[in-house]
Amino acid sequence: MARDFSGQTSYTLRFRKGNATLVHREVKRMTKYEVMLILDPALEDAVKEQTVETVKGIIETEGTVGEIDTWGMRKLAYPINKKAEGYYVVVNFEAESTLPKELDRRLRISDNVMRHIIVCKDEK
Repeated sequence: MARDFSGQTSYTLRFRKGNATLVHREVKRMTKYEVMLILDPALEDAVKEQTVETVKGIIETEGTVGEIDTWGMRKLAYPINKKAEGYYVVVNFEAESTLPKELDRRLRISDNVMRHIIVCKDEK
């Protein structure tokens, strides 16, 4: 019977010359997330790419970046800051549970990001 012990403490039993040693090690669980960014459409393409690279850098401090899906310019459902369009980017990533809070904090203070949402993709 196979069991998934990810996210739990595991113990390893090592044998050396007839003596058994119990070794404690912590296993960190990576959770799958998705962040959707709506960037200001008035930004230059280089600034948009730099903003996406900054987000990737924040994620890579404690996680791994997956697929980056650039949707491009889309019409907004309602005006944000008197703008009717936005530049959409979706980034899939895996990280520990503390990273989304830090990413949210940094995206809130960014002038280039009009809106963002971070979604946990793991099933409960």
